[in-house]
Amino acid sequence: MDETSALLIQNPLLLPQNREKTVYDGFITAQEKDFRIRIILPPDRQLREARLQCCWQLKQLLHEYHHIIKQRLHQSSDLASFILELKTVLELALKNRQGIQTPPPPEYYAQLIKEIECLGWDKLVFIDTEFSTLKLKAEDNSSREHLITIKLKAKYPAEPPDCSADLPVPFIISWTTQSSLPNIHSQFLAVLESLKEFWDVLDEIDEKTWVLEPENPTRSATMRRIAIGNNVSVNIEVDPRHPKMLPECCFLGADHVVTPLRNKLNANIHLWNPECTVLQNLMDILEIEFPAPASQQKANFSMECGICYSYRLDSAIPDQVCNDPRCGQPFHQACLYEWLRGLPSSRQSFNIIFGECPYCCKPLTVKMTTKKS
Repeated sequence: MDETSALLIQNPLLLPQNREKTVYDGFITAQEKDFRIRIILPPDRQLREARLQCCWQLKQLLHEYHHIIKQRLHQSSDLASFILELKTVLELALKNRQGIQTPPPPEYYAQLIKEIECLGWDKLVFIDTEFSTLKLKAEDNSSREHLITIKLKAKYPAEPPDCSADLPVPFIISWTTQSSLPNIHSQFLAVLESLKEFWDVLDEIDEKTWVLEPENPTRSATMRRIAIGNNVSVNIEVDPRHPKMLPECCFLGADHVVTPLRNKLNANIHLWNPECTVLQNLMDILEIEFPAPASQQKANFSMECGICYSYRLDSAIPDQVCNDPRCGQPFHQACLYEWLRGLPSSRQSFNIIFGECPYCCKPLTVKMTTKKS
């Protein structure tokens, strides 16, 4: 029995396509599923140089087994034994994947194209090869561009899609079986409009102050750490639903600097005017002018940590400062915590360490906390 006969017995749907028997075409069967496959051998019919061409379902299934298939090509004695090995790998892939999903009917694609045309092709930023994940763009009334990612399910539109966007609030769509992509886009625009004032507040802060953190804020970020002076800053948390209200404030710096700021905030809180911008209100209540990019360099407020001698450490910047006015050395919280923990003279109570400044030996207290993501 020659190699071709053995091959046909083991897989009766895989047939030679030329006289030289270097091209085989047909189907390989596993778990009662047929997959189209084409095997092309070089003129010398060496398996190690063979090329496999297969249907997209089979290609997707065997994607993670590429190195195993290549190994089997090198180790198999003939094409018939390789086909047996390939079927074994395919059975394993099917078992791990618990079968492959049936592609949607033609009506699914026709309906999707119709909805995109209704919405406008200019709104489509991305669509994957399976027509299941889309990215649409939208502009708010301040010409800010936003993206929404839509993941369609197999029974769309009977099943609502999963939607995600860079927003500070959850985006929950209202969906019926008659809903479509234009409906999602309209709801997205409505949410963008409701957040316009929130982004206006933060855009003004980003433009007119030195924001120390986050370095590259996303549209979902509600926090800003604003430089007030050398080693002095304030963390503000803006409420997306009530952006004009007094934000949550936390001052960072040496006690002799931040204590007067806290006192002014408490004493002048009644002066908060919802008709003014958040930035103007903060300056009026704290009786200060924030350093502006137009007049000062960011390097003036980007002091390196006195322990690791770097500014950023795992995206964190120095937020601990020695309270002695003659020192005022900044440190990363993690650096100072580890430094003090290693000194025999330091005392620890739970997650608080009492020790001395590495520079001036004045008393220091540091509390290790987990930052918000």
